[in-house]
Amino acid sequence: MRYSLVSRFRGTLLGVSLGQTLAKRDQQQPQVCTDVAEIAILGAESLIALGKLNLDDWLERQLKKSPHLDTPDSVSPQAILAAIPVALFFHENKIKLRQNLLHLLKIWQDDPIVRDVTLALGYAIAQSLVEQLEPRTLIPQTIAFIGETETSVPQQLLKVNNLLKQGAGLEKVQAELNREIEWSHAIGMTFYCFLSTSEDFRLTVLRAISNNDIQKQDSWSLRSQTIAAMTGALSGAYNSIMGIPVKWQVRLSPEREITSFSQMLELADALVGMWSGVYALDLSANKTQEDESIMSDAQATLCIYAAPRVIRSR
Repeated sequence: MRYSLVSRFRGTLLGVSLGQTLAKRDQQQPQVCTDVAEIAILGAESLIALGKLNLDDWLERQLKKSPHLDTPDSVSPQAILAAIPVALFFHENKIKLRQNLLHLLKIWQDDPIVRDVTLALGYAIAQSLVEQLEPRTLIPQTIAFIGETETSVPQQLLKVNNLLKQGAGLEKVQAELNREIEWSHAIGMTFYCFLSTSEDFRLTVLRAISNNDIQKQDSWSLRSQTIAAMTGALSGAYNSIMGIPVKWQVRLSPEREITSFSQMLELADALVGMWSGVYALDLSANKTQEDESIMSDAQATLCIYAAPRVIRSR
């Protein structure tokens, strides 16, 4: 095993937050984009609380935290980024992965392109977690996972595959893919940035962020941040938290970002714990009492462990 599953969960959730954080630095509407990325965190919290995908709980958490999330421009990024915790939780079973990704999309509008982009991102993340991601064959396998479709997503991914074989640079790829006005271009840029520098998290995310300079309209600002978040998640899953520069990790400051570095680690650990068989999980169970250096007896009894694939609820 190249990296532990816990480190890959951590890398994925930190990656999506860091990608968004770095991309929004020079943009004028950070709050909208922060809320859009937060859907992944809300989804992870729901999975931890219930041990399964429950759309009603997702909606309740979403409306309670950010009632204004469902703006026309933010629906697509929400649906796409919401796939990340689902991909983590159902990564070991392709059938359940596909079923739950499609079920998740019922929360938002039925957009075929968003559906295919969501399937592509979820599949790629899952392949990293089971250590079966081979950069040279990822795109053909992803297209097969998407299945029959009338959207431009498979063609866009094939175009990326051909450009990678040609050794095309970033500027050429940007010029080719930005002829598409749909969200299919976003997954194309995500796959290109990742596959062209798959072993380098830092360079992968920086290349994704450079896409911000192409357009400055509000819709492109949101799309660019979503591309950076998707790329960060995909590279984080592949390289794990070990591949994320320490200086970047400390950028997740509680004063400036939606979730701090320590909170993201806690969320990732709780999610992998629930996946692997921890029941009645309490996110505060690892906190010590104010005047004690050890966990209380009451806290200790909340955690019960089981072997993976034995007593894991779905």
